[in-house]
Amino acid sequence: MARTVGSVGAETAKRVLKEALRLFAREGYAAVSMRQIAGKCGLQAGALYNHFPTKQAILNELMVTHLESLLAAYDETPDHASPLDALEAFARFHIAYHIDKPEEVFIAYMELRNLETGNLGPVMKLRQQYERCLRGILRNGVASGDFEIDDVPVTAMAIISMMTGVNTWFRYGGRLSIREIETIYVNMIFALVGKNDQRMGNSTEEERVNV
Repeated sequence: MARTVGSVGAETAKRVLKEALRLFAREGYAAVSMRQIAGKCGLQAGALYNHFPTKQAILNELMVTHLESLLAAYDETPDHASPLDALEAFARFHIAYHIDKPEEVFIAYMELRNLETGNLGPVMKLRQQYERCLRGILRNGVASGDFEIDDVPVTAMAIISMMTGVNTWFRYGGRLSIREIETIYVNMIFALVGKNDQRMGNSTEEERVNV
């Protein structure tokens, strides 16, 4: 965790995390040095260690912060009595939350391999906590007869992977709105769980994306 003193230290730590996130996403964690991060922040390399003792600590902080923020945001979403409505809401939340966080998403998935064992366990627990939210929705749908699913954990992972992939091609300025993209994915997910219900998108509510 960051070691900071007072508001100035806290602001410096935030700047370090912001610059490290950009560097890790652009060049890869292994290729980035502490000296490089310090330079981007206008710090001497030695001063950086007053905030983060190691590069590993920075990576861990980035992942934990991202996942804790994700879980907190999802906890604020309303409950839905219908498994179908809950699944739609989860899908729309996931896409909308991640759409403007391509660097965070890249780090959270691609740099897990670089987490040391002591950090990997807690990060995986946070990821699994979020995944359990979707698994619970799917299990409720199976129990109610709304969904036809052979394997809930595999289906949950497939859905999350599919939605997270939006970040690899998303660009503002194209022919479809974010809301329409969400709706297309919701309908694909419904088909995946054995439902043919079709939701309609709204092309007037969001910025458009290039597809």
